[in-house]
Amino acid sequence: MKLFDTTMGKLQSALDVRLDRQNVLNGNLANIDTPGFSPRELDFDKALAAAENGKSAESGAPVAVASREGFLPVNNPAPMGTDNAAFVRVSEELQGGLDGNGVDLDKTMVELARNSLLYGAAAKAVGKKMALLRYVATDGVG
Repeated sequence: MKLFDTTMGKLQSALDVRLDRQNVLNGNLANIDTPGFSPRELDFDKALAAAENGKSAESGAPVAVASREGFLPVNNPAPMGTDNAAFVRVSEELQGGLDGNGVDLDKTMVELARNSLLYGAAAKAVGKKMALLRYVATDGVG
């Protein structure tokens, strides 16, 4: 009998990939004043599918290095030994301003808030699943 069903695994994968997405968005904000910087995006669906299949993107994944001198790296090593750097791509949606920087502060802040809400929802679901297990383990007492 499995103690944890597939839901816990999916929630763990979702939390890990949401954290990676937060790191990419934070990297975009860190480079908002860097001339010539193009914002990065994490393909959440592909990264989540790879995480659920137990596959790592490490094979051929780019290393977290600055693309040009003066740029900050935008992806940190992911938790639990996964590396979603292969799912990070340069956003083609926005064109650079006068300094060539394509980071839109408003859009990035909205995406950060959205990602944070979705991370919180997944974390709350994990908490509810754990509370249910605790209830069962204590025979409904406490």
